[in-house]
Amino acid sequence: MQPQDAISSPNQSASASRSKLSTWGRNVFFCALCTTGAVAVAGFLMDYDPGTRFSTLAKSSLPTASSDNVKSVTATENAASKVSPIKLTIDRVDAAFEETWRDADLKVADEVDHLAYARRMSLGLAGTVPSLEEIRVLESVPANQRNQRWLEHLLEDDRTSLFLAERLTRAFVGVDSGPFLVYRRSRFANWLAKQLKQNVPYDQVVRHLLTDTGTWTQSPAVNFYSKAVDQNEDKNLVAPVLMAGRTSRAFLGMRIDCLQCHDDFLGNVNLGDPDDPSGGLQTDFHSLAAFFSGTGVSLGGVQDSQEPVPWQVQLLGDSDESDVPPALPFLRNLDGGESNARVRLANWVTHPKNRPFARSIINRMWAIVYGRALIEPVDDIPLAGPFPKPLEIMVDDFIASQYDLQRVIRIIASCKPGRLNSRASFEITHPHAQSFAVFPMRRLRPDQVAGAIVQSSSLTTINSESHILDRLMKFGSKREFVERFGDPGEEEFVQRGETVTQKLLLMNGDMLSDRINEGIHSVVHLAALSPDAEKLLETIFLTVLSRRPTTEEQAHFMSSIDATTGDQRKERAQDIYWTLVNSMEFSWNH
Repeated sequence: MQPQDAISSPNQSASASRSKLSTWGRNVFFCALCTTGAVAVAGFLMDYDPGTRFSTLAKSSLPTASSDNVKSVTATENAASKVSPIKLTIDRVDAAFEETWRDADLKVADEVDHLAYARRMSLGLAGTVPSLEEIRVLESVPANQRNQRWLEHLLEDDRTSLFLAERLTRAFVGVDSGPFLVYRRSRFANWLAKQLKQNVPYDQVVRHLLTDTGTWTQSPAVNFYSKAVDQNEDKNLVAPVLMAGRTSRAFLGMRIDCLQCHDDFLGNVNLGDPDDPSGGLQTDFHSLAAFFSGTGVSLGGVQDSQEPVPWQVQLLGDSDESDVPPALPFLRNLDGGESNARVRLANWVTHPKNRPFARSIINRMWAIVYGRALIEPVDDIPLAGPFPKPLEIMVDDFIASQYDLQRVIRIIASCKPGRLNSRASFEITHPHAQSFAVFPMRRLRPDQVAGAIVQSSSLTTINSESHILDRLMKFGSKREFVERFGDPGEEEFVQRGETVTQKLLLMNGDMLSDRINEGIHSVVHLAALSPDAEKLLETIFLTVLSRRPTTEEQAHFMSSIDATTGDQRKERAQDIYWTLVNSMEFSWNH
């Protein structure tokens, strides 16, 4: 994709499509922000002193990823001391990719600059684009530290933990509202965000999900169960079939739902014995479901029944139902035999020798960051492989680090595929894309599009430190946009073509027009506060596309704004912004 080809000339219909915020909302917003807004805007356009606002990004002593003394933030010092330096693991992952490219005789794309890296990692980890404020700080640090500084900045930002928590929440409980009264999705997602921010070991997080008891408000992890409660049943028991399917897909990266009704040939292996190519059995699925047969919901929340509740199923070929006892679907030698069924299952799922557990979350985190998983579909990983060598290196490291998820993110974001260009001087073939010899171009998901629009229309960084009105406007406009754009739900990594409705929403929707016209930091104020037309154009490109205009783009757009002043310059600035947001470059990760 050539950037200049993706940008059309200003569209005259843009002005007609823009609507106004309500009078009261506009007045409240301006009263709150206009006192300091103009000064801030002028500062961001010119040289910017961050002070302590972005301490991680600005501090001069932060080690880089190439330093031997980099340590991941782990739950215990013992865990950190038992694993290899993170640089060594990154080097091993890079060497594995390079071996793959060399064996397949594939050319490799060049590396991108710091702004392109910052944009793709911001979209992948925080669901937004860098602000102009952040870009100014990033470019003030030494060039050889910028990528690692940006990564550390993202990992400390609440936007990242919230965004990643939403991605995992979709995998764990889906996107719909669930049973009335007994399910609190937002409470679950916020709890998960806190675990990610504190870097609680991933196996501990999953143990909470599988074993916690209590109410869905006081013990948020139990929403994993209350989401699956069957309120049509007198005893309000969770649905074992739903829980078995969810557990296998979310925590093991395996789709075994089809075994609910019949035996099937899954991944050329028998679930009970990977060396037996006879396939999976219906009893494998229902033996897993039986672990949940005694879990229900009462006024006291999610609890296990006092007496055993047998799981009764009419298996294919049988005339009557029969009791199916709890049994593990594979690696049964890891069964600890604990008396509590859910504890027994949780210990098996998170066992260090149960590699599908580690493999599943690493493959999903790779998909979140890159937009495409190492093994697709993201939740359908063959039990017996084959597995990409880089994945297995990361699995070994993850287990050795006692399931340090932030360390995994650092490795994924720091390895060579994350720095490669999505374009190349050679023909990009399917093998290039499959082996990540080029960065995968992926259409942004609706939440990423919304996050990018909100941030690109503000010079200041919209995060947890922002004014409450900024955050409220961001939340409301993003939610409405995603609903109208179309939420892919749990299948968010499946690429789909853009619809006419989606394109019209970008071109004529209220979210974009409101962000262009309103707010002390919005594009409508850039023209009045920019010292000259050249600085105005650079600012629009940096805020929207996270890069500066090319020579051709500079000549094209300067011819339309250089001689303008006042309201005419404002309109031209709005048209340029509108044009860039509606370009292919804006709506794709590359």
